[in-house]
Amino acid sequence: MAIIEEISAYLQKGRAKNVKTLVQQAMDEGIDPKVILNDGLLAGMMEIGIKFKNEEVFVPDVLVAARAMNMGIAVLEPKLAEVGNEPLGRVVIGTVKGDLHDIGKNLVNMMLRGAGFEVYDLGVDVDAKTFVDKAEEVGASIICQSALLTTTMPNMEEVITELKARGLRDKYVVMVGGAPVTAKFAEEIGADYYTEDATSAAETAKKVALKTA
Repeated sequence: MAIIEEISAYLQKGRAKNVKTLVQQAMDEGIDPKVILNDGLLAGMMEIGIKFKNEEVFVPDVLVAARAMNMGIAVLEPKLAEVGNEPLGRVVIGTVKGDLHDIGKNLVNMMLRGAGFEVYDLGVDVDAKTFVDKAEEVGASIICQSALLTTTMPNMEEVITELKARGLRDKYVVMVGGAPVTAKFAEEIGADYYTEDATSAAETAKKVALKTA
């Protein structure tokens, strides 16, 4: 469908008004809202993610594409609710306690949404109890933690300690990332996955969700 391809193309260019208009037009034409979401909006966002990973586009391009996606989703949401669209999974994300950096975390949030997840962003300076409380509250299956300071990295382990203390460790997949974080560190603290960029985080989360579905 040409209109679905147009939605994806305009989203990748960050043309929010065009995306909004085309999503409405597609709905008026009776196209399945799930097709508009999956093959238009989410496919376009994932394409941007691949280009970002390959350094063909940069942070500002991702931000404007995400804004376009959000405008399209806002038009679609009432219809998606009617047809009972289920997210791929639910994710709780935040920057760990003591750390106020959020650009990387925000990019991961956008990519996860682009992959079809329902994302609960706790912001920055998030303690272990808040991560676990929110995951329990919303029925999440994945907890994503970000850190940009070497001094705050140890706080990632506190979330795993909190999960173990409550007997919940096996219930959640814990993903970690951030500039100073490494695969070796993730293994040492007992995290399930380390990803080096936002696109890899979304791809990994998607594999996890499909494996456990």
